[in-house]
Amino acid sequence: MADRTKLWIADKMKKLMTKKPINKIRVTEICDAAEIERSTFYYHFKDKYELVAWIFYQSASQVNIIDLKQAAQSMKEMKNEMLFYKRAYEDTSQNALWQYMYEYFVKEYTNLAMEMSGKEVLDEQVKFSIKLYCYGTVGMTKDWVLEDNVTSSETIVAMMFQSMPSFLRDIYFKE
Repeated sequence: MADRTKLWIADKMKKLMTKKPINKIRVTEICDAAEIERSTFYYHFKDKYELVAWIFYQSASQVNIIDLKQAAQSMKEMKNEMLFYKRAYEDTSQNALWQYMYEYFVKEYTNLAMEMSGKEVLDEQVKFSIKLYCYGTVGMTKDWVLEDNVTSSETIVAMMFQSMPSFLRDIYFKE
């Protein structure tokens, strides 16, 4: 039941964000659109920024981050919901979407590197490179959403994977 409520609230937030930027949307408006009480909203989310991050997590958690086709499909879905993601990326508050994305991907790539390398602790260079790669790919995704109307999702994801340091590719893409 809680997930259905969250999905319902998320859907209403996406619709509101097609009309105006996140910083112009109030929790009261979200509650009115979702036909819920404020207490219900706050039971599920601490604020509207956490709601936007949850929407991202719902989508991202379904994707194998080292599968080219899945990653490209995920970015294609972002293009299909361009106005939502554009508005989310344009927001420069302290809780901006790109920060949530960066933290999410660093955690995912770190866990995957530990799992695939069989190490419980990664060396400092690997951790640094994961952070740098994630910072770059999240930044390029932001640029792609905000500015690039021609490069296909398949091309952008292939370029991101090719930009990964070779020693990281060796960890993630062992033959």
